[in-house]
Amino acid sequence: MNHLLAPAAEVVESQRPEARAPNSSPLHPLPGKLTLISHALCPYVQRAAIVLAEKGIAFDRQDIDLAHKPDWFLRISPLGKTPVLLAGGEAIFESAVICEYLDDTTMPRLHPADALLRARHRSWMEFGSALLNTIAAFYNARDEAGLLARAQEIRTRFEQLEAVLGEGPYFSGATFSVVDAVFGPIFRYFDVFDTLGDFGFWAGLPQVQAWRQALAARPSVQQAARADYALLLRQFLLARGSALSVCMNGNAEQRC
Repeated sequence: MNHLLAPAAEVVESQRPEARAPNSSPLHPLPGKLTLISHALCPYVQRAAIVLAEKGIAFDRQDIDLAHKPDWFLRISPLGKTPVLLAGGEAIFESAVICEYLDDTTMPRLHPADALLRARHRSWMEFGSALLNTIAAFYNARDEAGLLARAQEIRTRFEQLEAVLGEGPYFSGATFSVVDAVFGPIFRYFDVFDTLGDFGFWAGLPQVQAWRQALAARPSVQQAARADYALLLRQFLLARGSALSVCMNGNAEQRC
């Protein structure tokens, strides 16, 4: 068996777009079958899946258990993280690199043509990755004070986004771009967080809220996560043993 591939039984789904995106064509021939090594809750996997869908590229998606990483996976992912894109016998790891590879090789281009604007987009993609770290600190906070402090940090990040967003509906106006693929999975967390309590994330941020809604309505964003994503995320949060877990378990003394 090719050491880059897991057993076929572990392939959970094949994603076959009905048609390529408008004006979509390869800049360079893609090296045959593509497989995205995935974890059901990983937002970094989702951003790669969104880019693949936006470009109309068919691919197989293969979930693994990151708590019990198979040996074959560790051979192709030196950092032990998802996603990994298997392409023509090569393993490409790190979501940003995967997205750049796809945008370098296929149309339509999802990065701006202008170099300075493209750099701006990449800067805000890094901002999105940093925001994911803050979100992890939020759901892992050990006590109420930490939970509320991390919630305020998230709110501050959204205020920074509010200041740079334009008319929309996307980050850079009417055109969907890679930076939108980064933030679609970020906002998906809050579909669950918002059911747990009012943490003050959204008040007075109309541009951020409109962007969130536009991304949630985008088919590529919707299809990037499993249908049972919300249930799986709730189960994950409950198992953290964090302040948010206590809140979800209905402790009357824990404010959410």
